[in-house]
Amino acid sequence: MRDMLRAALAGAGFDVVQAEDGVHGLEVLAGCDPDVIVTDVNMPRMDGLTFIEQLRANADKRAIPVLVLTTENDAQKKARAKAAGATGWIVKPFDPKKLVDAINRVAP
Repeated sequence: MRDMLRAALAGAGFDVVQAEDGVHGLEVLAGCDPDVIVTDVNMPRMDGLTFIEQLRANADKRAIPVLVLTTENDAQKKARAKAAGATGWIVKPFDPKKLVDAINRVAP
């Protein structure tokens, strides 16, 4: 899935930096300032919702838009994501054009 996401976004002209899971994502973010973050809910070591909560606790990263791209469609998880600070929710499988459009809408 990460390879498909990278191909879709790189093909649209975005510079893509990837992480394996939420823990790695926070480590990667210590060294970069992305315009937008795309995360899944289901990841090893740290799920996407906890990742968003921890990201939003960091004042330097709080304003970065976060899109959740997931197979999940559970109302409780959507509510938790919104409360944590998610900017948007996209259900897989994703349409690359719609994903690029969503990123362009939320990017500064």
